[in-house]
Amino acid sequence: MNNREVMEYDVVIVGAGPSGLSAAIKLKQLSKENNKDLSVCVIEKGSEVGAHIVSGAVIETKALDELIPDWQTKNSPLKIKATNDKFLYLTETKSYKLPTPPQMHNKGNYIISLSDFTKWLAEQAEALEVEIYPGFSVSEILFNEQDKVIGVATCDMGRLKDGTEGPNFEQGIELHATQTIFSEGCRGHLGKILMKKFDLNKDNSPQTYGIGIKELWEVSPENSKPGSILHTTGWPLKTDTYGGSFLYHLDNNKVSIGFVIGLDYKNPYLSPYMEFQRFKHHPEIKKILEGGRRINYGARALNEGGIQSLPKLTFPGGMLTGCEAGFLNVPKIKGTHLAMKSGMIAADAIFENIGKKEEVDNYQNLIKKSWLWSELYSVRNIRPSFKWGFWKAIVYSAIDTYIFRGKAPWTLDHHGTDHQSLENKSKHEKINYPKPDNVISFDRLTNVSFSGTNHEENQPSHLTLKNEAVPININLELYDNPETRYCPAGVYEIVTSDNKPKLQINAQNCVHCKTCDIKDPTQNINWVTPQGGGGPNYQGM
Repeated sequence: MNNREVMEYDVVIVGAGPSGLSAAIKLKQLSKENNKDLSVCVIEKGSEVGAHIVSGAVIETKALDELIPDWQTKNSPLKIKATNDKFLYLTETKSYKLPTPPQMHNKGNYIISLSDFTKWLAEQAEALEVEIYPGFSVSEILFNEQDKVIGVATCDMGRLKDGTEGPNFEQGIELHATQTIFSEGCRGHLGKILMKKFDLNKDNSPQTYGIGIKELWEVSPENSKPGSILHTTGWPLKTDTYGGSFLYHLDNNKVSIGFVIGLDYKNPYLSPYMEFQRFKHHPEIKKILEGGRRINYGARALNEGGIQSLPKLTFPGGMLTGCEAGFLNVPKIKGTHLAMKSGMIAADAIFENIGKKEEVDNYQNLIKKSWLWSELYSVRNIRPSFKWGFWKAIVYSAIDTYIFRGKAPWTLDHHGTDHQSLENKSKHEKINYPKPDNVISFDRLTNVSFSGTNHEENQPSHLTLKNEAVPININLELYDNPETRYCPAGVYEIVTSDNKPKLQINAQNCVHCKTCDIKDPTQNINWVTPQGGGGPNYQGM
């Protein structure tokens, strides 16, 4: 029998990222402007707002200027203006300066910690009387008999590994709402359920993804250049693999450095994590890091599908915003301003229609009329062109950008799904990665200890297998267990039990990047939410 406590709101928002918080702020602004009180609640699975947020990040303030025009007077964490951009093509030992693509020009933008920025956004929301509850995972979507979403339920706390109730068991809470906004971020597990139930992807291309791996460094004062931005392409990746790096100089001698690799890579022996560690030893990069120390580590999947991969955004009782839907400008390597704008548009649509429509379908129309849509449309062909290989894509992208100016009379299809792109191990040789030196490069488990990751050890695993036999019978036989390499946290490990190989899942290491859920070739791994408060605890990321 279900005896869960029920809390009633006008709007419930799942996820305290840029889109969810922007939606909450905009709803409360509209409420005050129109003398119509709306109750708004935000649920966040991280131990605090920002704990699960990781990004480069350079932010374009277009959406923030609209949402909070006087943000510069509110002690925001936007302090470091971008001063110069540099774009390099790397070989193993040399670098060559390339023209910076127009989408990557950052004049007027700010280098930030996205986790700090979301904390600040949460403060602005709470000042408007938004209720924010961190440390609570949403594990269930609630439907009525007509299949309308009527809210969500939080995860039970204190269950044991076998699913039974432990001594500290607490039942989850139901949060009922007229409209529910799902803003879990890239590859949200509730979003997956909604997309399947309401067939939201029937008219779009499959979503494609990348994995971003990042470290925060404190460098020597002589190597610190606040406001300086560096992007690289080329080495250590081969020309058939999409990816590149970022290096952003913050204040206080901090440097944000990371690597992004498209998850459509073919070689099952490729390790995104080790490619990043190898990259840091390039002379152009190593000279910046030498004498410094790594102080934080994190990883997260990101959407790369663009406008072609956007699903239908609404369904009875709710909608998708931000990276849950896939709002990211890949050539610009920015999504925060788009996520915020989508949340703001969602708030406008809800406020106009709450209590009138079960499905606020004009949200999709408002998106298509906004600058968000125009921006994504203009770059729609650049990422899919890389299916032809690096150099052909560079030539095509230049033509698309400078001659057609994003208005080519065609739209390119993507390569297909990322999990289907992995090829049989017989087509590839193993990659012998250099051993980390523990000065510039580090092993995965050491780095995970710098992410603040922690999960209650006795809870049920949030990394579930649909078929226990697949990891050995298929993944090992065909791909040599790629999950042991694409995971940036050492979650998946092959051990020997009774003289037979077995997949061991170290769920306590998981940094919630979702790469396994995306890249597993048979889609046998299903990421579900752990208890609230578990996972990484990012600071300054």
